[in-house]
Amino acid sequence: MTTLPPFVPLSPAFHDRGDGIRLAYRFLAGRGPLLVFLPGYRSDMEGGKAQAVLAQAHARGQACLLLDYSGCGQSGGAFADGNLDRWRDDALALIDHLWDGDILPIGSSMGGWIALLLALARPGRTAALVGIAAAPDFTHWGFSDEQKAILQTEGRILEPSDYDDEPYLTTLGFWQSGERNLLLDSEIAIDCPVRLIHGQRDDVVPDAIALRLADALRSSDVQTLLVKDGDHRLSREGDIALLLGLIDRLLETP
Repeated sequence: MTTLPPFVPLSPAFHDRGDGIRLAYRFLAGRGPLLVFLPGYRSDMEGGKAQAVLAQAHARGQACLLLDYSGCGQSGGAFADGNLDRWRDDALALIDHLWDGDILPIGSSMGGWIALLLALARPGRTAALVGIAAAPDFTHWGFSDEQKAILQTEGRILEPSDYDDEPYLTTLGFWQSGERNLLLDSEIAIDCPVRLIHGQRDDVVPDAIALRLADALRSSDVQTLLVKDGDHRLSREGDIALLLGLIDRLLETP
């Protein structure tokens, strides 16, 4: 095996998506499939899981893409203008700009929903998929009737966040985009291998969602790993080791 030089953190690059909004990303060249890390809601590519995936890709000589959705991290645009469709299309724009081969989306929380949408948009190019506390359909099951009424009348909800000093903003536009992309109540036409990892102490996305997702996927090659003491972030050293092991095994399967 060729010895690679020590991993040096990559500086962000930028891609104009065509409307003046520049999308920030880090791209590591290597062999396919391209690992694509998709952050959660209000998250970005600086998180520990994303950086661990990038470092592991370098160690393997694997191609890898980290990205910030528009309005998030170092990308241009306003967060309030973002929605599920737009952020899915941001990821597709970067993938299609940088890579013409197979992809392996790895999605965290909302990023798991976007990973599923990417696989549906590029079925012939999706080699496998990994969901980390994946949250498909959370606009449907994650909001109370009272919250939905506030969204309809006021156009937004601001709530305290457990993960950020800034209030947690949800716009009516984002909620509506989620309702346009519901997946769990019918067969999800994804046939590639899928691996789901979910904490049983997740107080944001119930672990029952992982089981519903596994059942809805058309693929016969679906494995769900429940971490008994795992929380929503799954960012402890042992959690990240489990994630990297799942990815390695997928890449090594003929």
